[in-house]
Amino acid sequence: MSTPHDGKHWSTLDRDLHRISHLESATLYVARPMVGLGIALAFIVLAAGIAGLLTGEQPNTMIIIAAAGFGAYMAINIGANDVANNMGPAVGANALTMGGAIAIAAIFESAGALLAGGDVVSTISKGIIDPSGIGQAEIFVWAMMAALISSALWVNIATWVGAPVSTTHSVVGGVMGAGIAAAGFAAVNWPTMGKIAASWVISPVLGGVIAACFLAFIKSRIIYQDDKIAAARRWVPVLIGIMAAAFASYLALKGLKRIIKIDIQTALLIGLGTGVLFYAVSKPFIRKQSEGLENRNKSLKVLFGIPLVFSAALLSFAHGANDVANAVGPLAAIVHAAEFGDIAAKVAIPTWVMIIGAFGISFGLFLFGPKLIRMVGEKITKLNPMRAYCVALSAAITVIVASWLGLPVSSTHIAVGGIFGVGFFREWDAERRLRKSADKRPAEARIAPEERRRRKLVRRSHFMTIVAAWVITVPAAASMSAVIFFILNGITG
Repeated sequence: MSTPHDGKHWSTLDRDLHRISHLESATLYVARPMVGLGIALAFIVLAAGIAGLLTGEQPNTMIIIAAAGFGAYMAINIGANDVANNMGPAVGANALTMGGAIAIAAIFESAGALLAGGDVVSTISKGIIDPSGIGQAEIFVWAMMAALISSALWVNIATWVGAPVSTTHSVVGGVMGAGIAAAGFAAVNWPTMGKIAASWVISPVLGGVIAACFLAFIKSRIIYQDDKIAAARRWVPVLIGIMAAAFASYLALKGLKRIIKIDIQTALLIGLGTGVLFYAVSKPFIRKQSEGLENRNKSLKVLFGIPLVFSAALLSFAHGANDVANAVGPLAAIVHAAEFGDIAAKVAIPTWVMIIGAFGISFGLFLFGPKLIRMVGEKITKLNPMRAYCVALSAAITVIVASWLGLPVSSTHIAVGGIFGVGFFREWDAERRLRKSADKRPAEARIAPEERRRRKLVRRSHFMTIVAAWVITVPAAASMSAVIFFILNGITG
């Protein structure tokens, strides 16, 4: 039989257990960032250790070990920041869970880096500086080391702030700053830098316009039709065919450089054949998938879910194939200069260097990627599968168009520009429809201009933060790189 004393005892015990559970939750919450940092630090140390074992007893082994550690740090930051652009739209549209997105991205990023990553990379980042102007191999090593450290630090800061930035532009800024510090302004290839500066505007505008055009097409041909399901059966296979054609051309052009060199005409022919094939295969599949669906917008999301997942995976593969060079390009240059004592414009990347880049990107995505994935997918503007599909499609098409025109573009700027394009088009379309319906309403029922401004579909604060981060990426990375170069050169001088 229980007594009043027993009741009091159990009540006290309940309160204590409740406090303990709160304490455990708080401890887990506080410890989580530390666990991520601990794992990242362990990977950096492991990468440096592997570099030390593989390079053996060489005079410059310590330099290679340090460079491998910073290369791993850069790869982690690329995974934390850059990969969000491929996975954010699919997560924001609820086509993928966060765990599913991380798993797919980690597999396809690594596969792209290891299977199709370029085995020869321009170590001076696409001709930004003239290595012959630097002279001594030792000075070149410190310049590349400064570029690696500064670009990694800048991407890390941007991730912490919550701004998706271009890791390519970060590396370009780092190489430029170190080159100026080492050999003066004459060492920089300014026409190339001018093209890269132009891409700050071209990439997001082109990505945004293409994404907005596709969304306008989907709205007019499918969403605003009386029989949405019949319209979807007609047009979704066409859109899948366009997506397949775009990605086949994109991968042939950008993702398979290591396996085979393909010109743009051949890539477009490959894309055309793939597009026709996917259109024919998807037509009966979409017809079957659409059976029994209600005639409303929510039903349309089902038809775009699977194509969106495939597009995210393919974007990750192509990103891994191309952007792993941002992490390992300067590292490969340092390894070559330290081992052979000379400066080469292009070097073969050792397999162990590629592995550090591939695994570092995956670790960075897994440990720190969710923050930027949520930012890109959820916080700029509201996405659904149709809108996210337009963003993914614009990313592939924009790269093809830019390659054809010979323009350097940033995958980050294209993807985020596509999201802005979709959001601003929705604002314009909503305003247009509102004006049309307002003409038919009595004056007292119309929405005030102040309320219209409050209902903006693109968050202006995020828009301004991201644009500001893009503008200052190259000068910030360049300034940091110059300072780091002077410090390294002064220590070793």
